Amino acid sequence: MALLKEKEYYTYADYCEWDDSERWELIDGVAYAMAPPSILHQGVSGELFIQLGNFLRGKTCKVFTTPGVRLNMETTDDTVLIPDIVVVCDQAKISKAAINGAPDLVIEILSPSTARFDLYGKFQQYKKAGVLEYWIVNPEIKTVSAYALHNGEYIASVYGDEDTAPVRVLEGCEIDLSLVFAD
Repeated sequence: MALLKEKEYYTYADYCEWDDSERWELIDGVAYAMAPPSILHQGVSGELFIQLGNFLRGKTCKVFTTPGVRLNMETTDDTVLIPDIVVVCDQAKISKAAINGAPDLVIEILSPSTARFDLYGKFQQYKKAGVLEYWIVNPEIKTVSAYALHNGEYIASVYGDEDTAPVRVLEGCEIDLSLVFAD
């Protein structure tokens, strides 16, 4: 991920002024450029979205792809992340422009340019914000590391390409990973 160095500190107000054709994330006021997702990345994301969307049809919780998520809008409002997929059950958090507050589930799909960022920087941001469940999907090795928040710490479970992974924040929802990682 490339760093934007024109200015040392940005807020959500700055973020809203940027060109929509470029993808940026803010973490603690620092802007990071995002590379476009690969075909493999998009295939994995699409299947996850389909399975979640089918499960949530007619339910209160909603699934979104690549929305802006404002994690600390009540305080500094200087963190806007763009996860691959989110599930939000509190309708008050959904606005026309962004998700305002911690989603119930965040899914990040690793790519070579973002892996370190997703595994460390975003991991800490999501935990601090109280995201109840965080999935890190690695399409290269066909695994899902699912982290469930318990007493302020994430408890990990790892699933492979032949597993069915439960979504802990959505009772009864299970994701068939053989379909997610199908060639």
